[in-house]
Amino acid sequence: MLKRRNLALAKGLLLRWSEQVYRQRGELMVIGFAAGQARLLCKPQKARPSNHAWIDAIGGGGGSPVAAALELAERTLARERRNARGKRIGLWLLSDGRFHPLPARPPSADFCVVVDFENASVPLGRAAQIARSWGAECVPAKNLLAR
Repeated sequence: MLKRRNLALAKGLLLRWSEQVYRQRGELMVIGFAAGQARLLCKPQKARPSNHAWIDAIGGGGGSPVAAALELAERTLARERRNARGKRIGLWLLSDGRFHPLPARPPSADFCVVVDFENASVPLGRAAQIARSWGAECVPAKNLLAR
């Protein structure tokens, strides 16, 4: 995601989404995965009016542990599901898909969307493969950023 300004684009999209979620009085959780680790960047909570500081601080790096990030997501989503029955919970995976193997879909998510940040000259199409295997929608990031 560091190549071709994808991390900066992802941060811009995350900032826009966090503002929308705040206006809708919704909840937000963000997990980052880079440089060999996955961690909770924003715990599940009501969205805040200002998110620049924690979004600006998001770093990147190779060795993306998508499996660890999705395991953390599943644990957190399952806990949220137990605490708030009837709540519709979604998972949005922002990735260029440059990892192996393809991860399993977190079962506690009611719906998933894969946001494809791949823009290499020789595309691998892995985000679309993930979306197909998850029964999820795959949306090119450029389509969301253009809105």
